[in-house]
Amino acid sequence: MSVSVQHTDFDLDAETAHLASVSHNVGAVATFLGYVRGDDALAAMTLEHYPGMTEKSLADIVSQAQARWPLLAVRVIHRIGRLLPGERIVFVGVASRHRGAAFDACEFIMDYLKTRAPFWKKEETEQGARWVDARDSDESALEKWGK
Repeated sequence: MSVSVQHTDFDLDAETAHLASVSHNVGAVATFLGYVRGDDALAAMTLEHYPGMTEKSLADIVSQAQARWPLLAVRVIHRIGRLLPGERIVFVGVASRHRGAAFDACEFIMDYLKTRAPFWKKEETEQGARWVDARDSDESALEKWGK
């Protein structure tokens, strides 16, 4: 299990290849790659966090996934700082023996990351800057996992 909160971009191919190489028992690697959307005239998004606290929160989410599914490896990367539309913002990768566990764990981690990880997002538009609250749809996504 590995989590990173970083300013720099990441190498999708290298991250995925590493997950596939952790064991000869890997039968599936599921990944999620998130981008900064450019809708609503978004010029940029700035992400802030509390160092140490954010990594611990991400590690706790991964531990919950590991308790639910037989996972061989997990990698979570979340970028911080000022990002432009089209830039990568988050990577979640899960390796398991079977695709069902990999898909479910990847979705679980992303759902919890969106709602429980302590990140603060500020959007910059032509109308000015504003802090973004969690969406109701993100909160309701947790219901399928029994919160």
